[in-house]
Amino acid sequence: MHRAMELARLGFGFVSPNPMVGCVIVYENKIIGEGFHQQYGGPHAEVNAINSVVDKMKLSKSTVYVTLEPCAHFGITPPCANLLATHKVKKVVLANIDPNPRVAGKGIEILQNAGIEVETGILEEEGNNLNKRFFTSFIKKIPYVILKWAETSDGFIARRNYDSKWISNEYSRKIVHRWRAEEDAILVGKNTALYDNPTLNVRDWEGNNPMRIVIDHNLDLDDNLKLFDQKISTICYNLKESRDRKNIVFKKLSEAHFLTDLLADLQKRNIQSLIVEGGVTTINNFIKAGLWDEARVFRASTSFGEGISAPQLKDAEFDGKEDIMGDVLTYFKKK
Repeated sequence: MHRAMELARLGFGFVSPNPMVGCVIVYENKIIGEGFHQQYGGPHAEVNAINSVVDKMKLSKSTVYVTLEPCAHFGITPPCANLLATHKVKKVVLANIDPNPRVAGKGIEILQNAGIEVETGILEEEGNNLNKRFFTSFIKKIPYVILKWAETSDGFIARRNYDSKWISNEYSRKIVHRWRAEEDAILVGKNTALYDNPTLNVRDWEGNNPMRIVIDHNLDLDDNLKLFDQKISTICYNLKESRDRKNIVFKKLSEAHFLTDLLADLQKRNIQSLIVEGGVTTINNFIKAGLWDEARVFRASTSFGEGISAPQLKDAEFDGKEDIMGDVLTYFKKK
């Protein structure tokens, strides 16, 4: 199962809104096949693993280790549970049951009805962490939210004039671009869009650009900003109006439940993970509402002396730290 988890992670950033899944096939204590879900719309892990087995006659005496319950419905691809049943594998070992109502035990039922032994809960916690974005989307009906910011050694996120370039070093910024390639969407508030004029794309890493999200309550932002260049799918959440133009959606939300409605709308658009990159007011609003799952904070050796104070986490639990060529990157998760 550890090997299946390793394989599953290779799909990170490429399979959403599907989960990451790895599969290992064992015959007489030897791995004879393995595979993972490589690309959304492509073959699932079980299909790739079975295709890699040279002698298919061995499958009926093999144990299949899969990180997530095999699918039981026809989507872009046929049900994997049926495929395993067709090959009459001896046993299937699972880490997690799929929370998707279209599966949720139905895959296990297909296997058991075919006379296949099924064991569940192996490395279950690791599996939950592996697909925390997928599970959050189906269980909470909102995306998995990651807060990210860089702060100076004296605790400021920007100068008084909102200038925040560059607090962290070039290595830290490269890591941020890798994170962008791994998640479905990235969000900033009006002031960050106005003063930083960010592109919010993946430039210093190989991978897909996330959907860009900006909060502009009164539609004050200028159309000439990079966020509105129409090169990447973008949503502007506001209090004024809903309308569409090429590659940009303007979506009106109610003021009373603005952030909750924003996340619910993203979930309906198959966005399972969201990085909130700024600014301080936007990040603090997510913290105040309790609408976050983890935070990644860079603290640089730079000092400003005065400026705009960095956000303060509430109900946060330390989750590790690392040195990024002089910057200290600290991870937190919500209690």
